Amino acid sequence: MPANRSHPTPRTPLSRTPLSRRTLLRTLGTGAAATLAAGCGVPAAYVAPKDRGRSDLSATEKRLTWANWPLYIDTDDADESRRPTLDAFEKRTGIAVTYTEEINDNDEFFGKVSPSLMNHQETGRDLIVISDWMCARFVRLGWVQEMDRSRQPNITRYLDPQLRSPAFDPGRRSTVPWQSGITGVAYNRRRLGREIRHVSDLWAGDLKGRVTLLSGLDEAFALLMQGDGVDITRWTADDFHTMCDRVDELVRAHHIRRFTGNDYIKDLSSGDVLACQAYSGDVIQLQADDPDIEFVVPEEGAELWSESLMIPNLARHKANAEELVDYYYEPAVAAELAAWVNYVCPVPAAQDVLASAKDEETAALAEDPLIFPDSAMRKRLAIARDITAKERTEFAKRWNAIAGL
Repeated sequence: MPANRSHPTPRTPLSRTPLSRRTLLRTLGTGAAATLAAGCGVPAAYVAPKDRGRSDLSATEKRLTWANWPLYIDTDDADESRRPTLDAFEKRTGIAVTYTEEINDNDEFFGKVSPSLMNHQETGRDLIVISDWMCARFVRLGWVQEMDRSRQPNITRYLDPQLRSPAFDPGRRSTVPWQSGITGVAYNRRRLGREIRHVSDLWAGDLKGRVTLLSGLDEAFALLMQGDGVDITRWTADDFHTMCDRVDELVRAHHIRRFTGNDYIKDLSSGDVLACQAYSGDVIQLQADDPDIEFVVPEEGAELWSESLMIPNLARHKANAEELVDYYYEPAVAAELAAWVNYVCPVPAAQDVLASAKDEETAALAEDPLIFPDSAMRKRLAIARDITAKERTEFAKRWNAIAGL
């Protein structure tokens, strides 16, 4: 694991375990609360719109509490307790932000807050960030509030058009992307001795036993379906099972080395693995240490995903939270954050800000298609429709059996 570099050289996810954010679905939920939400018909868990809000104290209490993933915001190299963009927001607005890095796993966090939300109680948090596949569950259960876009002109103006209307939250009324990314293929071109351009290239004979896939159902399935030519915005159960049949055969033939969490990074770096399913955010750091490692958006396409900000029910400082979310959609602020986290920036206008940076390495980030996908890459990116509550039990059981979870 390389040592952290000093700013303004990109600080990237390798040393910050990004997969802790793209959590692994090892079982169908964790604990009774997760099992409850995974079911498809639990009326007691659903909260009607009229019961989601409460009297907002934002005008008299200039504060809010924000729960995020570890190491998912810019920090000062000289003092890691300082967060420059967040400090600037507090100074500008007078709103004090209690920032907690308490989200280490989507299911784990779900289990932590679900008892309060299903029982119509506040969570103690005004703003949370979780992966969109889990956001879909919160939205379906009515556990988050719609945001007031009249307070959020930057989101209205600058949110990436490709992220504006996922199937689980049309129009992004209840969610706003914090960061985005791509699930594609990473490989070592020098060691492999050829290019990878298709998902099917992973199944070539010279890669037997040298390929890994992601173990989480929600992380893995879309790219593999795209390799079969499936439109992941409208995939079907038959598409899912066809993909599983193919993967199962490859496992039985010992072609797939194993299913991984974040450890695919060290496997690829060491040469134990020559190609793998990977996240775009990881590869920037890997390339800094080994330029032979490449990230590919296959010609059949790849999944564009997000982790999003939401305001949970009964939050006491909703307007303050809405102001903070909109602040991070100012292009200059989004650019500063993007230069640190190196994920796909949900604010395309931040590209011009970075391009004008005096520091050459910072300016070069504006040309990195893994942070600002170009038009050719965007044509191959799609947001997968989410796995519904009704589908999840059956699909997770099948996938977990194949992946050995």
